[in-house]
Amino acid sequence: MTASRIVFPPLSYVGWGALGQLVPEVKRLGAKHVLVITDPALEKLGLVEQVASPLRQAGCSVHVYTDVVPEPPLETGEKAVAFVRDGEFDLVIGVGGGSAMDLAKLAAVLAVHEGSVADYLNLTGTRTLEKKGLPKILIPTTSGTGSEVTNISVLSLETTKDVVTHDYLLADVAIVDPQLTVSVPPRVTAATGIDALTHAVEAYVSVNASPTSDGLAIAAMRLISRSLRKAVENGTDKQARTDMANGSYLAGLAFFNAGVAGVHALAYPLGGQFHIAHGESNAVLLPYVMGYIRQSCTKRMADMLNALGGNSSFLSEEEASRRCVEELERLVADVGIPEDARRFWHSGKRIRKSDERRRPAKTAARPQPDAAFGSRHPRDLPSRVCRGDRGTEQQVRTQKQGLLQAPVFSLAVGNRVSLLRLDPPSAQGVTFFTFS
Repeated sequence: MTASRIVFPPLSYVGWGALGQLVPEVKRLGAKHVLVITDPALEKLGLVEQVASPLRQAGCSVHVYTDVVPEPPLETGEKAVAFVRDGEFDLVIGVGGGSAMDLAKLAAVLAVHEGSVADYLNLTGTRTLEKKGLPKILIPTTSGTGSEVTNISVLSLETTKDVVTHDYLLADVAIVDPQLTVSVPPRVTAATGIDALTHAVEAYVSVNASPTSDGLAIAAMRLISRSLRKAVENGTDKQARTDMANGSYLAGLAFFNAGVAGVHALAYPLGGQFHIAHGESNAVLLPYVMGYIRQSCTKRMADMLNALGGNSSFLSEEEASRRCVEELERLVADVGIPEDARRFWHSGKRIRKSDERRRPAKTAARPQPDAAFGSRHPRDLPSRVCRGDRGTEQQVRTQKQGLLQAPVFSLAVGNRVSLLRLDPPSAQGVTFFTFS
């Protein structure tokens, strides 16, 4: 048994009204010149003023930066970093969903570094972060991304995504106030909620799972499964919004410490190629990937069934794992997210029609690889293995030997291949690798 590396942000406030802790924390950090990075829609809704106004009243100068777009491309990251470098700010606050928070922590750290954002990308960058950068406070206005508790900033490239990752990107303070999520529309509530659920699910079946991440993941699944439908149906439901905020926060901590796997590996190129929102990419893939890996982790999926509101008491692990997949399918459908990639369009480009056999049959002995994704034998993969979401580099020869012995399926986009490997049942987990 090996030791697990467990990391948490230095300080978090979680709960209804937590935003009231903002001014005391800004004073504690000694900040006077504050930059708020946020989505322009949130400024129009007045949410940003709830952050900026108390700070101004406390004597801080506040500048609001709104050059933020969903799934921000590399160029947007470069602009944000350049803006902070040119300013005289002593604190950066990210307010919004994952895109705004990712840009905020990226800009806060790279503001004190030389070079471009591209120089620090995980897969292709040549530079290493060496300084902590400006203090940063992250305030989510959705319940899903977990960006407020992770050390990752995700950027979209031409056909996929890459990240800048380092513990320097961790927030100095995270403020999770469910009151800020009340105005989130149903579709965004659904997509971000399933994103959070995916974080918990994949953390729980990760080969890097630990008792700590397991407890976080199971608690997150319980909260999200009982509250997401209610939050989508009635955004003003205080208890549902509170449960979702807590569930998202716990799921973020779980996947930050255990990693994510096949769903995210496939969602990145799917979102990069067709510009589908990250949460919706995860939602489409979640039941199918879990259906595929089910036999590798039946015990853990039985646990998940209970956390999702089911009951495995009188079921075999095999049957409970099937019921778990069905429950995931049901939840995705209930919150209105399409179950088939054919439903998503972008700029006239249509995702190839999937084989109708793609849905894991409820009576099949073993689900087959999704025909829409295709499969590719590992020996045909390019020779260079890159860093995956889990954040560890693998030796290509060793891994390719292992891959040849295990069932795989993959999604190839451009020169990138996201590959899912099923570990043997005894490992109770799943591993993914990204090749280019």
